[in-house]
Amino acid sequence: MNDKILSLLAQINSLDAELRTALHEQETRVLFEIKGKHIQFERSIKQAHRKLKLGFFRWLVTNRPQNLITGPIIYSMIIPLFLTDVLISFYQFSCFPIYKIAKVRRADFVIFDRSQLQYLNFVEKFHCTYCEYANGVIAYIREVIARTEEYFCPIKHARKVLGSHSRYAYFLDYGDADNYEAKLEAYRVALGKAENIGKPHD
Repeated sequence: MNDKILSLLAQINSLDAELRTALHEQETRVLFEIKGKHIQFERSIKQAHRKLKLGFFRWLVTNRPQNLITGPIIYSMIIPLFLTDVLISFYQFSCFPIYKIAKVRRADFVIFDRSQLQYLNFVEKFHCTYCEYANGVIAYIREVIARTEEYFCPIKHARKVLGSHSRYAYFLDYGDADNYEAKLEAYRVALGKAENIGKPHD
């Protein structure tokens, strides 16, 4: 990987981190304050939220029929998601210490806080909880598998890949065979360092 690509990746990572921080600061400054696991809104905003909440029957009448019809299909996906969640957690807790890979903190990905929004009724909160869990678990699984790929085969594909994980950009170029075993060992060592948790190899 040449210096220009490394420089661009460093800029992208820096800008991404800066954007996330700026967005979070704007949200917390304008709307709410985080206190431990609880989210606190200003009293006026909380009152306005309560007035906007739709009652169950009004929500049922105004809701799109196709959403209700397909609901059982959507929620049946919780079974494979939960099983995969359990199996991936078992895999990383049993194998990552053997490989000396820093474990992925599941709590950094699976976050439940939308149920504290006063403008959502109990059905909408249930929907949000499902989406929080499903997307959080997928992101958590992806990071576990990304670290596994970095440990065993940190090599880019010859073909263009859409939706690659954050570590992929730092993998070895396809066909770069020079000192492969030594480079592979360097990736493995980096995966065990605490400062590398949640960060791509560099």
